[in-house]
Amino acid sequence: MTTPLWKRVIARVLEAVLAIIFISPLLWVVVSSFSPQKGSAQSEGWGVANYLTLFGYQEGLPKYLFNSIVVSLVAVVFSVVVCTLAGYSFSRFDYPGRNLGFMVTLSILMVPYASLLIPLMVWFKDIGLNDTLLGVGLVITLFQLPMSTFIMRNAFDAIPKDMEEAAMVDGCNSFQALVKILVPVVKPSMVTVGLLAFLEAWNNFMIPLYLSSSAKSTLPLAMVNMRQQTMGVIDYGATEAGVVVLLIPCAILFLALQKYYVKGFMAGAVKG
Repeated sequence: MTTPLWKRVIARVLEAVLAIIFISPLLWVVVSSFSPQKGSAQSEGWGVANYLTLFGYQEGLPKYLFNSIVVSLVAVVFSVVVCTLAGYSFSRFDYPGRNLGFMVTLSILMVPYASLLIPLMVWFKDIGLNDTLLGVGLVITLFQLPMSTFIMRNAFDAIPKDMEEAAMVDGCNSFQALVKILVPVVKPSMVTVGLLAFLEAWNNFMIPLYLSSSAKSTLPLAMVNMRQQTMGVIDYGATEAGVVVLLIPCAILFLALQKYYVKGFMAGAVKG
């Protein structure tokens, strides 16, 4: 049955209105980062003075971007590898404590976020990971484990066991079957896990605040420190420039990986 024309028109109009509502704040930030604002470097006319302020702040924008990139890469790599193996284990192997282990992993969601940071900071000092980019990335990975493991377990549950059993008949062991047969099938879910880890690591403020010095700050932490000028006046122009810089890689990755992201969340919704 064909949908009436007037219903399709209304649906398109509503979609356009929702798109404008969600996109307008982002467009406003982009425009404001170039527009003149009192109390900012771009006080008259339009230009890139706010971006120059951001570029030269303390350690410099390249340093903060480098720190953010390293932390994000650590979080993405460890999240994808650990959660893929954990999801495969919880889905395919039957061993004592499997369900308990899965519930313990999910229980991390119930732990107050900030309550673990001070004990982790003390422990990291003992093992030499305090004030390191690796340590920040590993802690972000810890908080990504519950949701990402849940996604990967559902993805493996949706795959018939006949596929890997056929591979084992051909001479593969469990790990070879995972790498050669199952990983290509669950790739959308792996991309989803990696994208979620990147977005969390790229925009995280609390964890670098506790575990990093100013030299190891990521861009979100540097932006918060930069907001205050003389007499407590907030430099909105430089802050908006920083938001634009933070936004660009997130928008590019999300648009480029959108189809995998949707498939990854849908994996396991219907088991076949």
